[in-house]
Amino acid sequence: MNTDDEDLAQQFASDNYAGICPDAWTAMQTANRGHATAYGDDLWTARAADAFRELFETSCELFFVFNGTAANSLALAALCQSYHSVICCDSSHVETDECGAPEFFSNGSKLLVAQGVDGKLTPDSIHELATKRKDIHYPKPRVVTITEPTETGRVYTVDEVQAISAACKAHGLSLHMDGSRFANACASLGCSPADLSWKSGVDVLCFGGTKNGMAVGEAVIFFDPQLAVDFDYRCKQAGQLASKMRFLSAPWVGMLESGAWLSNAVHANRCAAYFADRVAAIPNVTVVSPVDANTVFLSADDDVLERLRARGWKFYTFIGGAARFMFAWDSDLKRVDALLADLEECASAETTHSVPGAADRQR
Repeated sequence: MNTDDEDLAQQFASDNYAGICPDAWTAMQTANRGHATAYGDDLWTARAADAFRELFETSCELFFVFNGTAANSLALAALCQSYHSVICCDSSHVETDECGAPEFFSNGSKLLVAQGVDGKLTPDSIHELATKRKDIHYPKPRVVTITEPTETGRVYTVDEVQAISAACKAHGLSLHMDGSRFANACASLGCSPADLSWKSGVDVLCFGGTKNGMAVGEAVIFFDPQLAVDFDYRCKQAGQLASKMRFLSAPWVGMLESGAWLSNAVHANRCAAYFADRVAAIPNVTVVSPVDANTVFLSADDDVLERLRARGWKFYTFIGGAARFMFAWDSDLKRVDALLADLEECASAETTHSVPGAADRQR
């Protein structure tokens, strides 16, 4: 096993890199003491479901699956028939990063893609796609899905979600929310999970645990019980019914009952803001969009980014060419400062190389 310090050092390419937070870890350890009934018929799963109902201040149907792709795809499949379509933003995760899983699990429901700014749908874009065609030769729009926060790190406000919900209702569409970082959105807005979901018209929410400090696990939350009919069978068929379900549900108990779901998100968001504020003073590097949650996108010359990679830093540039940095529940500000110091040196080297005679003056 390779245990070099470089391999263990904290990175900011993805919040998936982070380990398990203490609250989730302790709950799993406690659940591991002795035996429990299989396939979700256990006290841990019931306790987690009740904790979610308390958090959302309403009765709702809960299902626990392994990952976000399954959560989103199965939820959308439950809302659609194969001849239906799903309206989404062009940069949404279901469109760009789920390998056709929503279409696969729905037996072919088509994604109708709208151009968005900062990854956001608008009521107008929903109206345009919902009314584009109404003949039998075109897949009938049935669902709208929004990502909260978006792939570009922007957060839909409560008012924006309500406006989208109103557009959905006007066209008889269900509203699904991909909330892989839903906790970060709540932390950013300072609002309750209820206000950002069912109270604003969301029918189904996929609440992310993996990026919030858990090892694996997402919760699929149906605020309308009728939409959840037979969803347990859908999970079983898709290989998402965990036999030892308590190890998917127990971490949620630890996260929800302790409040770690929110404190983890608050910390991640603060680290992102800290990083963005200090990048503003670095030459040749620009924060390209407002920082709403735990994501920061930077624009810099390729030479700057390559020098940063050469120093061992990992990051992605798959969205518009900007360098993406993600901050997690365990982000260490000392490590963030180390990244900032290296970034400043790499950017300063760019200035030295670009100014005629600068190298001679330094010698």
